[in-house]
Amino acid sequence: MNIAIDGPSGSGKSTIAKRIAKKLGISYLDTGAMYRGIAYFYCNKNIDVSDVNAVKSLLGDIKLDVVNDGGIQKIIINGEDVTPYIRQNHISMAASTVSKIPEVRIKLVELQRIIANSTDSIIDGRDIGSYVLPNATYKFYLTASSDVRANRRCIELKEKGQIFSFEEIKADIEKRDYQDKHRDFAPLVICDDAIVIDSSNLTIDEVENLILKNIKY
Repeated sequence: MNIAIDGPSGSGKSTIAKRIAKKLGISYLDTGAMYRGIAYFYCNKNIDVSDVNAVKSLLGDIKLDVVNDGGIQKIIINGEDVTPYIRQNHISMAASTVSKIPEVRIKLVELQRIIANSTDSIIDGRDIGSYVLPNATYKFYLTASSDVRANRRCIELKEKGQIFSFEEIKADIEKRDYQDKHRDFAPLVICDDAIVIDSSNLTIDEVENLILKNIKY
């Protein structure tokens, strides 16, 4: 069984997916973290992720592994655990940019499908139901207003000691939304067979319950 949760940045996909995975006792895969890991690799080498040729030239040098360490997903790039570094705001923006490159998506989608085919899982991202797992058992599209998502992101970053203004974060989120929805290859879309949940005025528990009501497991 595969559960796909798609949606824009800051909609709560990862938080909800982790809770559902724990509740059902299945595996969880955060595909966004995989793209962040790729973005970190390039940023750490001071390579412009919008330079498609530069990105493609080094893509074969990247070995990415997803490790489950006591229920916590870790992203390993060429043997290094980069998990602590991939939630910085500039990495988020770089991930959105690098994910537009088809060769990057193809590389990671191959790994995502291998993981999904090996176990019952819940996977969140931008193109899970539409491209990665079009035959997923269940599909959900989780969204929220840009104001709500920006506020959540500000709180998350503040807890990590990263201080940004609400306006700055909102602008970044809306830029990411545009990039994700308008990229040529596997853009963010709402699948016809997906259940849409707007979490703007819902608690985490309410969103979790809505999803669980639609899953038979």
